[in-house]
Amino acid sequence: MTHFDVAIIGAGMAGASVAAELAGQASTVLLEAEAQPGYHATGRSAAFWSETYGGPHVQPLTTASGAWLQNPPAGFHESGFLSPRGEVNLGRAQDQHALEVFAQKFGTSSIPLEWLDRPGIEARCDFLKPEWDRGIAVPTCADIDVAALHQSYLRAAKKLGTDLRCSSEIQSASYSGGRWTLETASGPVTAGILVNAAGAWADKVAAIAGVAPIGIRAFRRTMLEVTLDRHVPQSLALHIDIQGKFYFKSDGSGGLLLSPHDETVTPPQDVAPEEIDIALAIDRFERISEARVVKLRHKWAGLRSFTPDRLPVYGFDKLTPTFFWHAGQGGFGIQTAPAAARIAAQNILGKSSDDMTRNIDTALYAPSRFI
Repeated sequence: MTHFDVAIIGAGMAGASVAAELAGQASTVLLEAEAQPGYHATGRSAAFWSETYGGPHVQPLTTASGAWLQNPPAGFHESGFLSPRGEVNLGRAQDQHALEVFAQKFGTSSIPLEWLDRPGIEARCDFLKPEWDRGIAVPTCADIDVAALHQSYLRAAKKLGTDLRCSSEIQSASYSGGRWTLETASGPVTAGILVNAAGAWADKVAAIAGVAPIGIRAFRRTMLEVTLDRHVPQSLALHIDIQGKFYFKSDGSGGLLLSPHDETVTPPQDVAPEEIDIALAIDRFERISEARVVKLRHKWAGLRSFTPDRLPVYGFDKLTPTFFWHAGQGGFGIQTAPAAARIAAQNILGKSSDDMTRNIDTALYAPSRFI
């Protein structure tokens, strides 16, 4: 089969989730440039679900996705994808204003927030230096089983007829006679609607299709797994610097998952961690901690891609109404995947919102805001 109702570019979490939502309702082909789906951002995620991550305009997508991730539909997966983690947004005396702003941003939402003093900080993490004496806890934060979620979306999509084609980088795209004609590395495809779920490559795909790019830029993020000079309990919460200089959490095996929270602009590519960023991560951690890093066990880098206003873009292009944007999801595309994919499918199929999406202001994410 070479003609489909919908062709989706990118089989990471974004493309896989949209394909699963469309499956059984529209014939769909899922085109992945790499030899395996999820090689870039999806496979390199820090794997947490936080209702505060991404800011108050991302929070509705995250919150709406939470119940689905906790209890997916029958037959989708044998269990939920979330496990309790907890979150602490850390600060010192000079960070009091930033913490208050954080509390104001989320104070009107349903997210439970708890102010912490030094004893509260120590009860959750006993190796921080004394000046880290305040913070805000968010108990709803959880870990996500990213691999299981991604594979479940792919499995659900394929079960209902989605054609997954890897090693199928898009080479050209043109629209004529009511259909898109795509040339890919694995052969030609035609489709009525083209969905751009290409992550960091989204603007490149748009340009190939003759659609004006939005200005989505890719940023490198560094992650480390390290061993400390002490055991790290599995229950250690996600700790985030309120000024955005680091975050860390238990890696589940006695060590620490650590990031310098870096954002380095980079061309879309297969990124690797830079030595300077590895050193920066360790230095920032040891400046705030009584613990010391004794071994670097694993290191990697991933891509996070943002629109100019750092909100995702979901919807049909205003000037090319058969070209659908599903991109610019930063570091929160996995935790928002269920709601975002549902919004996409409702738009593409012309359906109304449902219980998951009814309270989400989808106009915030419309491509028309960039024209």
